Amino acid sequence: MKILVTGAAGFIGYHLVKKLLANGKQVIGVDNINDYYDPGLKFDRLAQLGIAKPGLEQGERIQSEHTPAFTFIRLDLEDREKIALLFETEKPKLVCHLAAQAGVRYSLTNPYAYIDSNILGFTNILESSKIAGIDHLVYASSSSVYGLNRDMPFSVHHNVDHPISLYAVTKKSNELMAHAYSYLYNLPVTGLRFFTVYGPWGRPDMALFKFTKAILHDEVIDVYNQGDMERDFTYIDDIIEGVTRVLNHIPTGNDEWNDKQPDPSSSVAPYKLYNIGNNNPVHLMEFISAIESALGKKAKKNYLPLQQGDVPKTWSDTQDLEKDLKYKPSTDIQKGVGEFIRWYLDYYGNP
Repeated sequence: MKILVTGAAGFIGYHLVKKLLANGKQVIGVDNINDYYDPGLKFDRLAQLGIAKPGLEQGERIQSEHTPAFTFIRLDLEDREKIALLFETEKPKLVCHLAAQAGVRYSLTNPYAYIDSNILGFTNILESSKIAGIDHLVYASSSSVYGLNRDMPFSVHHNVDHPISLYAVTKKSNELMAHAYSYLYNLPVTGLRFFTVYGPWGRPDMALFKFTKAILHDEVIDVYNQGDMERDFTYIDDIIEGVTRVLNHIPTGNDEWNDKQPDPSSSVAPYKLYNIGNNNPVHLMEFISAIESALGKKAKKNYLPLQQGDVPKTWSDTQDLEKDLKYKPSTDIQKGVGEFIRWYLDYYGNP
């Protein structure tokens, strides 16, 4: 069974491809390798998977040098014809759609990047999945969809109609689009709301990456909301374990779904939503302390107000994940941060 992974050169995509290959799966990876952050890091992730050719051209198809079961294609999601051809040629049976324009703050100044990638791109994936009759489409949503919701912990059974960033709007839109396709075409779809993913080979725009780099170079770190923030940090290995379990857990529809009291997490259609988080919010100052401890060096802090589009706390309710998949993420912040620091120093060196 062939599995298509979009965003294969990204943080989560790279780790998922690595895990699937280790499990003996045949994988087609797609990524446009844009410059939202350093493309060199993306190429280096691909090199770990045996795709060692730099400067891949758009549409170029390359087989892994050391894992024949992996093929990579550089491709834009917005290219409707090439996405359709990809499905027609490769004939995947499972799709894990991770490619997206990420970042809350970037969406404040570059809104069209999110519409192009997250709305138009996802439409192309949905349409091609429908035509191909795939067995299961799993796609990345985000904890950002909870927006102004303050009912903790965040549950997939809560209403989430008040997003506070365009990024969150596009992710909520993806969930609605997925439901429509699931209902109209009996397409099995599962959305995964990720909570602050971190770990080795992570994204340079995330706090852990920024803080580590600044502390090592004796630079000041910006601490927002005067440090009074909490995040449900989720280690990458826990995320990947959840994703691989979900891929094989195909929704069939909820026979008990009630249109008078509609549950947002399921439907009469083969549609399901899950949170994947640690179910254990960590205070920002504790997070910074874990980085300082791993580096053996104190941070210079600049305390600032809450950023526009940000929320003071996230906390995932993972009861559905535990009930349906018998799985609960559990990596603690000290262990996870330590693993990231070891990778960072090995990859970038110690200045």
